[in-house]
Formats: sequence, structure tokens, C-alpha cells
Amino acid sequence: MDPTFQQKPQSWQKNISIFLISQQFSIFGSSVASFAIIWYITLETSSGVAITGVTIAAFLPQILTSLFAGVWADRYNRKLLIIFPDLFIAATTLLLVVLFWMGIKSIALLILISALRSFGSGVQMPSVSAIVPQLVPADQLIRINGINSTLNSILLLASPAVAGILLGSLGIEFALLTDVVTALFAVGFMSFLRLPERRMKFESENTGAFRDILAGLKYTKDHPFLLRLMVIYAIIFVMITPAAFLTPLYVERTFGPEVWRLTLNEITWTLGMMAGGIYVAVRGTFNNKFFVMFICTASFGITFGLLGIAPNFGTYLGVLVVAGLFMPAYNAADTVLIQENVSENMMGRVFSLVQIIASVSMPLGMLLFGPMADVIKIQYILIGSGFGLLLASPLILRCKLVKD
Repeated sequence: MDPTFQQKPQSWQKNISIFLISQQFSIFGSSVASFAIIWYITLETSSGVAITGVTIAAFLPQILTSLFAGVWADRYNRKLLIIFPDLFIAATTLLLVVLFWMGIKSIALLILISALRSFGSGVQMPSVSAIVPQLVPADQLIRINGINSTLNSILLLASPAVAGILLGSLGIEFALLTDVVTALFAVGFMSFLRLPERRMKFESENTGAFRDILAGLKYTKDHPFLLRLMVIYAIIFVMITPAAFLTPLYVERTFGPEVWRLTLNEITWTLGMMAGGIYVAVRGTFNNKFFVMFICTASFGITFGLLGIAPNFGTYLGVLVVAGLFMPAYNAADTVLIQENVSENMMGRVFSLVQIIASVSMPLGMLLFGPMADVIKIQYILIGSGFGLLLASPLILRCKLVKD
């Protein structure tokens, strides 16, 4: 039986506002901490293998938790499944700060804490994705995703600057403390969220989690367009890995090791994302989401390749801004496509599959590209991965044919 939501029409704006504010605090703090960890390791080691290690630590635990987290998101209170992982992540980050202040510093410790933070994110993320259709009318999903992307971009614009300032002047400990403080604010706002009533007959109320996981896998397999979409996700996630994780190392090796360069590397990407997010929010809808995803993926391929042949740092930053423009449109089309076509009582599990694909594909990509970056120039890796994205982009249109 499909779920029934009871929410006063005038209350959804208040609820989604509380949720978005909470998520911005959470995302900002996590972003500052993540940048600080990656940059600290980059500057301390200048090693592709070390970057590979922290990347795998940031994704592997999510593989172990995501399927179960998807079931929990479909069964239990999504608000609590967002709050408690935030508190767990804040506690582990605070532990790392205390250990560093005590003089216990090592790359291995940073990788361990990154893995624990990833575990918390793995529990939380399916609920974060699945809760939006529970709060927002269907005809407002694209707009709300665009607004969310714009807000994320504004904060992500500030977070690398904050991470750079704190890391360069006060040390990594104060950058990590930012995540602890913002997590408390995020939890405070989430405590005021009132979820609309969700009444559903869960298809496996008296069975265990594994039975529910299998039901989610079967649901995806029985929907050909969803199955193809998951395969395309895997290809895209592998191909974007160099641009996502090796560009700090590329900047450090090619243009200079200064922290301000690493900061600008993130800020310019985010400027593009912010502009793209504003466009999505103003537009409010996409009639052909598959075509939007195709254009964005092809554009990623072209711009990532251009990053590899940029003759100077200024040109590199200009290309990065253009690449960032396409991310909000891709994310909005991709997310709403799932939100509109997946049954509510399967939403958590389908989003957990997306999370698992990302958690598997990107570490696999780093296992390939990370060590490769210590053998050949990263610009060649960027050019090759961009070409791969360009070749993969038409597969998205074939996915639409299957759905139709």
C-alpha cells in the first residue's frame, strides 16, 4: 500500500526550511573538515597512494552500512537517522582533535577517523535523500533541489576558504573543531523538524533486514531503467574520480604547493556550482531530465579534459568554473528522476544503492588512478577520464528509451 502523508499545505515551507538550514550547517562543517584532512595529507606527503588511502577510508565504510541504512530509512524515523549520525561524526572528530593536541599525530590516524566519519555518513545519507519527497510536494522537487544546491554552493564557497585559513594559521585541529560546532547547530535545528505522518504497510514487517534488502534489490532489477541508471552511475563515478580527488595533487605538483592555490581550486568549482544552482532554482523544472543528464555528463568530459591541458593556473581555474556550472543541473535531474519514479516505501533502499555504487566505484577509481598518479602526469589522467565521460554520455539517452 502506498504511503499517505498528512501535512497542512502551509506547513511544508516551514518544514523544508528547517531541514535545509540544518543540512547547511552539517555540510559546511563536514566540508571544512574534509578539505583540511585532504590538504594536510597532500602537503605532508605529496603522495597519490596516501590520497588513495584516505579516499578509500572515506567511502568503504559506506558500502558496509548503506544497504542497512536504506532499510532503516524506509522503516524508521528519518529525522533520528539524520540526527544521531551527526552526533557520532562530531564525537569522533572531537576525539581526533584531542589526540592531535596531545601530540598523537599520524596519517594513519587521520585515515581511521575518516573511516569512522564515513560510517556515520553511510547511515545518514539515504534518509537525507529520502526525506525530501516526504516534506515537499512533487511539483516543487526540482525547485527545492535547485535551492538546496545553491545553498550548498554558497557554503562550499566559504568552506575551502575557512579550511585554508584555519589550516594555514591555526592548524588542522581548529579546522576539525568547526565540524564539531556546526554539527551541534545542525542537530539543534533538526530537533524542531516536524515530519508529516507517514502511514504505510511495510512489505516485510515481520521479516529481517536481509529480506528487506533483497526486496530493494529485486525492485531495482525489475525496473529496467533503474537498473541501467545504476550501471551508468558506476561508469560516471569512476570517470569523475580524478577530477574529484586528484586535482589538489595536480595543482600542488603543476602550479605550486601554496595553500591559497588549493583553496582557489575549490572556490572556483563552487562558484560555478552556485551559478548553476541559481539557474536550476529559477527554472524550477526540467521536462527531459535524461537529456539534461546527457548534456551535463558530456560537458564534464570536455571540461575535465581541458583541465589537463590548461597552460597556466588562471586558465585552469576558468575551466573549473565552467565545469561546476553543470553539476547542480545534473544532481537535480538525477535526484528528482529517482524521487518521481520510485515508490515511497522503496525510496531509502534505492538511494542507498546509489550511495553504495558511489562508495564502491570511486574507491575503485582511486585504486586505479591514485597509484597511476605517482607514475604518469595527472594531466594525462584528466584528459583520459574526460574522454571516457564523453564516450559514456550517450548511454544516458539509451536509458530513457528503456523507461519509455
